[in-house]
Amino acid sequence: MSMFAVLASVVDALDRAGIVHMVSGSVASARHGEARATQDIDLVIDPTPEQMQVLLHELHATEMYVGDGTAALLHRSQFNVIDTASGWKVDLIIRRDRPFSVVELDRRRPLVLGGVACWIASPEDCILSKLEWAATSGSERQVRDVRSLLAVQRDLLDDEYLDRWAPVLGVADQLAGLRREADT
Repeated sequence: MSMFAVLASVVDALDRAGIVHMVSGSVASARHGEARATQDIDLVIDPTPEQMQVLLHELHATEMYVGDGTAALLHRSQFNVIDTASGWKVDLIIRRDRPFSVVELDRRRPLVLGGVACWIASPEDCILSKLEWAATSGSERQVRDVRSLLAVQRDLLDDEYLDRWAPVLGVADQLAGLRREADT
């Protein structure tokens, strides 16, 4: 199964369960910036407990490995769905319980990705999320993704939005430095 076939299967299950979702992470940043290889697909989801049960029932009907979604919802963490034949992995990330994450999900955009109708995080939210992840993980890959996003999207970005949320997320200095770098 291809990455897009796995994405289609999971998005179909999310839609049948009525769960709001969006593609995020490296797939979203590659779509808005420069393409790079990835081994998984990140989807932020915002299910109710009832919707989670429907989703798990739908996913268990497939031939994929399904992690513990009930525990992920309880702890507002994540769980995996893995196509055992191809190895493609989807990380289903429960939306964090904070104002930025609510706004981020509200700002998602519709997109057809590899033939799959889905929702994707905005370029600004990709930047903020990747900077936040880089700050906690020390991942240079996240910083490279932000550089790519700034290079491709610089004149299209909502700078007021970035300036409002970067200090809240503790990434204002990193964003300022990368903007200066992109502007030179």
